[in-house]
Amino acid sequence: MNSFRIFVLSAALLCAISGLRAQTAPNPDDQFFQPAEQFDKFLPRWIQFNGSDRVRTEDQEDIGYKAHNSDFHVLNQLRLGVAIRPETWLTFFGQAQDSRIFLNGVDASTPPYQNTWDVHQAWVQLGDAEKYPVTVRVGRQELAFGDQRLVGPSPWLNAPRVFDAALATFRFTDGRVDAFASSVVNSVDGQMDHHKQGNPFYGAYGTLGKLIPRASIDPYAFWRLAPVGYAAAYADGAKGHLDEGTVGVRVAGKLPARFDYGVEMAGQKGTLGTSKIAAWAGHWVAGRTFQMPWNPRPYLEYNFASGNSGSSSNTIGTFDQLYPSGHDKYGLTDQIGWRNIKDLRTGVEAKPISKLKVSATYHDYRLANAHDGLYATNGSVVAKSLAGTAGTHVGEELDFQGIYNWNSAVLFGAGYGQLFTGEFLNKTTKGKDYGYPYFMTSYVF
Repeated sequence: MNSFRIFVLSAALLCAISGLRAQTAPNPDDQFFQPAEQFDKFLPRWIQFNGSDRVRTEDQEDIGYKAHNSDFHVLNQLRLGVAIRPETWLTFFGQAQDSRIFLNGVDASTPPYQNTWDVHQAWVQLGDAEKYPVTVRVGRQELAFGDQRLVGPSPWLNAPRVFDAALATFRFTDGRVDAFASSVVNSVDGQMDHHKQGNPFYGAYGTLGKLIPRASIDPYAFWRLAPVGYAAAYADGAKGHLDEGTVGVRVAGKLPARFDYGVEMAGQKGTLGTSKIAAWAGHWVAGRTFQMPWNPRPYLEYNFASGNSGSSSNTIGTFDQLYPSGHDKYGLTDQIGWRNIKDLRTGVEAKPISKLKVSATYHDYRLANAHDGLYATNGSVVAKSLAGTAGTHVGEELDFQGIYNWNSAVLFGAGYGQLFTGEFLNKTTKGKDYGYPYFMTSYVF
């Protein structure tokens, strides 16, 4: 660990200790030192520096559902950025990122755990997406749309996803449309990251805010191309050049009596080599926030993604989850992806105090099709029984976590998830339950 990193972490720790001693202050922000903010006072208003440091300790217990195959480690992500805005319609932004893993024994010191000093973002923007009718951003950037079930940076990763992209935003009275052409960046530790040629990703994402009262309707279309061997993995080993279109819509809103709901459905068509693609996925959730101490919100959710039928037809039915931010969408342990899965989820969220949010969640996982495999949160194959003889019950999961926003600069989080293996995992793996405890703190400076 270099001296600069030690200095930054030491400063963060000292600030946290100082702040804890000043908890009686009416506003913790007034007592908290943020070096970038202080530094910016000596600079012209059109240039600003920013940074963040996140430390997370986690223990992956019985990786691959194997006993005595665990990894306790520490993840550290440091970001340093600068924004230059000489005109209201012109912005340059650059951000360096240093991601590292310490004390690991099983997990490799490679992406997504480690990617030492690299360019995370570097873009120029013409316009302002919140003010101008047309805005264009070109360069290395994060892409995030809707609930990020299909496209997002996956920020929970220590080395999150970015794209080399051109993004245009068109604003209307009742909404906006984001259109982009991009290619995902391939992270390699110790080298300057680049995207892979022949792996483009195009899309358009709309947001309409007034068609349904107190709701947003988001129609979208994505087009993914990939060369042989660079497409999403399939349990049956299908390979070939990928030409795939995804069309869907997301609706999220509020109802009377403090009810809320969300629906997202997407269908896919295209080809993979000589095979046709016909797949779909859906997400449905409904909850209610009670006006009482802790403001509890119980909810019920169901997630579905199609899988292969195992028949001799030349059609792939496994849904491709594209480039999602998948953390905690299908379980805190991040063992389940949005492919060939039925996920029944229920839980409750609450706020014991204004700055603390806690939750408890239960999942029941079943394969959508017994002849397809189980896929991880990154889309890779975890286990398979193409003969369909291992059943469909993957297992159940219990999750508990809390997030404490101490002030605008410091956040603490802790959680524990336990996946209890079911018939499918017991027959296709060693069947050991998987556990995931973590503690995290982040400091924005």
